[in-house]
Parts: sequence; C-alpha cells; structure tokens
Amino acid sequence: MKTSATRPDICTEGDIKTLVDSLCYKATHDTLLGASFAAAARIHWPHYLTSQYRYWSCSLLGAGTPEGEALPEQVALPRGGAHIEHWLQLFSSTVEEYFAGSKAEQAKQLAGQMVTRLKAIRSRELPVD
Repeated sequence: MKTSATRPDICTEGDIKTLVDSLCYKATHDTLLGASFAAAARIHWPHYLTSQYRYWSCSLLGAGTPEGEALPEQVALPRGGAHIEHWLQLFSSTVEEYFAGSKAEQAKQLAGQMVTRLKAIRSRELPVD
C-alpha cells in the first residue's frame, strides 16, 4: 500500500471511477457481500455503476446533480446490520488504499452518513407476514 504522502486525493472523474469500480470488484468477491453484489450485477449493474459514479462525482467534486439516493440498499446490500457495517469497512479500506486527503476523508464521512440513514430506514420497516 502506498503511504499517505504518495496517494493522491480524490480530484477527478477518473478517481471516482477507480473508487467505485474497486469497491464493487471487492464487494462482488467478498465472502459476506459477494452474493448480494453478484445478484445486483445480473440485474442492473451498469445502471448501478452509473448512478454511483454520478452520486460520488456530485458529492465530492460538485459535478452535476445526483439522481436519486446512492444508498447501498438500492441494489446490493442485504438487510442485516452486519452486512452494512462490513460494506462501510470495505468502503473505507478501499478509499485508504487508493487515496488520501480531504476529499478521501469526506468520502468516508459520507459513506458513514449513508449507513446511518440506511440503518434508520431499515429500523422503521415492518416485517411482511
């Protein structure tokens, strides 16, 4: 792994693509998250990737406007809290593997906020009989 002094910050659309693509690759090959991400890939992976690029570009670079929410529940994450926490750890480690700087820290903070919102939404959901 590169040191923080040699890793760039998230500054370009290419950086966003690196982050999203790397995270999704890792998630699809992860023992806990792989099945959900693989199922998402079979259903509408190109749309998911495009929406993630758009969300993170808008949120971190101020480029364009995001359409809809980029909450992981849209496509890939199961309902369990352990899965969500694991996704957040995977997200953070992916950011740290490739990037360092204020935008990298902002990305990790935004992902944490997404997880908090996701947990709040799911705690209000009633089970279906």
